[in-house]
Amino acid sequence: MGRMVPRTKPLLIYDGDCGFCLGWVNRWRPVTKDQVEYIPFQEVADQFPQISKEQFNASIQLVLPDGRIFQGAEAVFRIVASSPGYRWPLWLYQKIPGVAALAEWGYRFVARHRSGLSGAAQCRIEPPASFLISSRIFLRLLGVIYLIAFLSFWTQVDGLIGSRGILPAADFLKAVREKFGPQAYWLVPSLCWLNPSDIFLHLLCGGGVLLSIGLIFGITPPTIPVLLWAFYLSLVSVGREFMGFQWDNLLLEAGFLAIFLARPSPTIAWLFRWLLFRLTFSSGLVKLASGDLTWRNLTALTYHYETQPLPPWTAWYFHHLPVWFHQMSCLILFVVELLVPFLFFAPRRWRWVGAAATIGLQLLIIATGNYCFFNLLTIFLCLFLIEDSLWPQRWRGAAHLTPARHWPSWIVALLTAMIFICSSVQLSGLSRFPVSWPRPVIGLAEFCAPFRSVNGYGLFAVMTTSRSEIIVEGSPDGQTWLPYEFKYKPGDPQRMPQFVAPHQPRLDWQMWFAALGSCQQNPWFVHLCARLLEGSPAVLRLLKANPFPNAPPHYVRAVLYDYHFSDPAERKATGAWWRRTQQGIYCPTLSLTKTES
Repeated sequence: MGRMVPRTKPLLIYDGDCGFCLGWVNRWRPVTKDQVEYIPFQEVADQFPQISKEQFNASIQLVLPDGRIFQGAEAVFRIVASSPGYRWPLWLYQKIPGVAALAEWGYRFVARHRSGLSGAAQCRIEPPASFLISSRIFLRLLGVIYLIAFLSFWTQVDGLIGSRGILPAADFLKAVREKFGPQAYWLVPSLCWLNPSDIFLHLLCGGGVLLSIGLIFGITPPTIPVLLWAFYLSLVSVGREFMGFQWDNLLLEAGFLAIFLARPSPTIAWLFRWLLFRLTFSSGLVKLASGDLTWRNLTALTYHYETQPLPPWTAWYFHHLPVWFHQMSCLILFVVELLVPFLFFAPRRWRWVGAAATIGLQLLIIATGNYCFFNLLTIFLCLFLIEDSLWPQRWRGAAHLTPARHWPSWIVALLTAMIFICSSVQLSGLSRFPVSWPRPVIGLAEFCAPFRSVNGYGLFAVMTTSRSEIIVEGSPDGQTWLPYEFKYKPGDPQRMPQFVAPHQPRLDWQMWFAALGSCQQNPWFVHLCARLLEGSPAVLRLLKANPFPNAPPHYVRAVLYDYHFSDPAERKATGAWWRRTQQGIYCPTLSLTKTES
């Protein structure tokens, strides 16, 4: 029997005949550096009679200098915890109920199938600072997204939520406070509680613009991302229907994570990849879970280009492509949204494939639709699939001149646990097999919900197969009706559809959603009509032209039309991009004194 050799550092004992084990040892060495010693059990088994051969074969063994022995998932977490950037998994294992059991089950499952997984382990793990350059680039690009978002909303803020706008923020906050009392400040987190005036709304927008410019130029202390997140959350919270889009939530979630990029770590980079995974995978999952036949028979894209909220002129051409092209495109879409996201956690070359596929899809969407900054932000998130080694050498040298400061491990671990738990609740809600989560988990998700920083995603779960458009009309006498033309949504059939992204005309967008329901289901629409009857300058600025420049009309109504793209022969003959057929009345005749049928 061999003699026990005194040791001053942990010893990891593994199966030297197992390619899978050897591959992972090669991945751990760069992380642990000289903090851990690695030896196959075939060389030292006789020194540890307390460990049987069956135990050596079944699991790695971690022997500490004080004689304690750990195995399985706990041994793995203790190994990687020797590096400051990877201490959070052990914290989760020890502190969060259920994590240890789940981790050990996963370890046993992998161990039983390790012979088939040997090839997947033959790559080296990136060092803890491997996403430092991508993090710094992302912060600057996030500044661009914030700049777009604040500028875009600033041009519309008076007409949407100003004192003479469609849904005044001050009236909303007053109503919430009267109904919920002190709880209102948590349910609607907004700096507008301090001052809901028009001037303060402009200060939030203008301050957001200035802070965004600072972020673009590399001014990245933690206070800048914190203020940007707080300012945008303040506007989203009081913007109601006009600020409730998924990209607003995505910006808030990415902006919240960006607060921790001021001191980047591998865990924060992983959380960004997890965000990108949820965003992409959820988009595919909701399509299947909805049961919509157009997605299942791959015909959804035969409708999409025509029925999307604000189609540009390129959508007309794509709409007229053959059905087989749309079906093939739909199949590719499912591959990118349902399979490619798993590459985000694969070895580096597969991550690059995942990034290329995701960016390619987003560029196609940009070329055929108007989704404000949504696609750009998704592309920028792909930076966290690209480690430092891919960037030019001069960038790598400059990036590492200043040592990166990391957040304390316990903060990163708490953040990771919170995001993973809440996002898992969100993901499970998208499937048709809901999970019965423990009450504390549901409580945590509800606690975080008002801050919109861990969200569920998934666009076009059910494909819209027809296009209804609301045409708002005014009249001075109830006999002669003139239409209000919106800036970007379809109206005049002769007008060419436009590219407007990354700006988002939020009233035009909301008109698309209103047409999917009734006037009664969209009370904000009646507020719009009331402002038109008053001749509100702030609201009229949201429109392309005012057909009543001298005095507001006495009556307003809304007519519903069915819109279709014109066919090539029709457009060649008439120049019309659309053809439309009247369906009926969407909103009855309204006046400031009475309502008529």
